[in-house]
Amino acid sequence: MTSEAIKRLTQQYVMNTYGRFPVALDHGEGATLCDPEGREYIDFTSGIGVSALGYGNQPWAEAIAAQVQKLGHTSNLFYTEPPAKLAELLCKRTGESAVFFANGGGEANEGMIKLARKYSFDRYGRGRSTIVTLENSFHGRTITTLKATGQEVFHNYFFPFTEGFRYARANDLESLKAQDQGDVCAVMVELVQGEGGVLPLEKDYVKAVEALCAEKDWLLLVDEVQTGVGRTGTLFAFQQYDLLPDVVSFAKGIAGGLPMSGILANEKCRDVLGPGMHATTFGANPVCAAAGLAVQEILSDEFLKEVREKGAYLRRGIEALDLPCFGRTRGLGLMIGVEVKEGWTNKDIANRLVENGLLILTAGPGMRLLPPLVITKEEMDKGLAIMKKILA
Repeated sequence: MTSEAIKRLTQQYVMNTYGRFPVALDHGEGATLCDPEGREYIDFTSGIGVSALGYGNQPWAEAIAAQVQKLGHTSNLFYTEPPAKLAELLCKRTGESAVFFANGGGEANEGMIKLARKYSFDRYGRGRSTIVTLENSFHGRTITTLKATGQEVFHNYFFPFTEGFRYARANDLESLKAQDQGDVCAVMVELVQGEGGVLPLEKDYVKAVEALCAEKDWLLLVDEVQTGVGRTGTLFAFQQYDLLPDVVSFAKGIAGGLPMSGILANEKCRDVLGPGMHATTFGANPVCAAAGLAVQEILSDEFLKEVREKGAYLRRGIEALDLPCFGRTRGLGLMIGVEVKEGWTNKDIANRLVENGLLILTAGPGMRLLPPLVITKEEMDKGLAIMKKILA
């Protein structure tokens, strides 16, 4: 099909819930995508952080093909090898104790919220169920995770929302303490606020939150849906903050492009959710888990070191362009935010870049870059050249 035919068919039969760019994508290699007509696009999005290994990755594709010919799905009423091996790898590489596998980021965060409330119920009974999140956070699109999100713009239309959330200012410990009314069970944070603008939390603040949670017996929940699986240059961002969260969620890049997510729990929390307490039909799907094992095989310590170096290279390159519309950069690894100066809009900038062959994202009022972790220096340079040509 041609690009125009794909767009027409989509517009006729798919619900219009996305503000799509006017581009149809057909195939790719590395961090370069092509439309059906063969026009190339440098990808600084990786499917919103999902396609960590880029496109056309042979070990990943071969792992999927081999598993799908053996076994596609069984449900969690039976045992299969791929999710067991993936869980072992994740626990050994993080220091966490057990895994629950799900399908998407919002679902993973729902599971984390349920675990926190069950933990508190088991110890203190009813009435201690409030979870404090941070202003400018984003935790998902379900009714509950929308309410957990610390942005008022998301608290509309879908009433009644799930109750039991309060919001503190990021990097402000006193603001967090002020939310304590004797009913708090957990604090949930993104170590880098993604949708809010790629805003890393201060390390001293995070350590202070950890200490406060330990003092109050609140669980420390870390949402790594976007920051996890190598995106920030370590397997998980919490490893750069010298943390071991009580529970951490993950999704996006875990299976390199297939739908998979989950939560990791420490020893204290691993048995909170027992049989019948939480479940999902498609979670721990063996094909997705096989893809996840291929991702883990590639994300070696040396590979993650290169992710950090690539992130530094790309940030320096953007700032060296000295574009009239861009301010400073920020972020960790290949999760990069760029300030947009007054008088410009990030949506207009994104549209102009996409029209000229560079796929890019917005976040808050700024730009967001989440390239495939395998992006090459040549591909980064091509993207920077498009920025210079179009925005200078």
